[in-house]
Amino acid sequence: MNNREIAMFVAKCLSEKKALDISIIDIAERSGFADFFVLANASSLRQMNSLTDDLEDKLAEQGILVKNVEGRGESGWILMDYGDVIINLFTEEARNKYQIEKIWGDCNIEDYKEA
Repeated sequence: MNNREIAMFVAKCLSEKKALDISIIDIAERSGFADFFVLANASSLRQMNSLTDDLEDKLAEQGILVKNVEGRGESGWILMDYGDVIINLFTEEARNKYQIEKIWGDCNIEDYKEA
């Protein structure tokens, strides 16, 4: 899978697990550290941890291993680093606070809609 396909696969997995407000940001032209951010909201901290575990398992099945996971616990934000694809899982409050879409507002932001 190329990086775009990985980002779309992640978005699909998140959608299947009822994550909310899924977005994909193409940061390739503005960033030297990654090509895509995938952002999603969880309705609870429990769901956020479940989404993290599920993504790790489904991506590992594809031979894609996480490099680092930060923010487990009560932080309201979990970041999963897959190299050129970085997944950000938030509570609604944390997403509103950090406003990742605004910071990367000059990049192409796609709302993921399952076909």
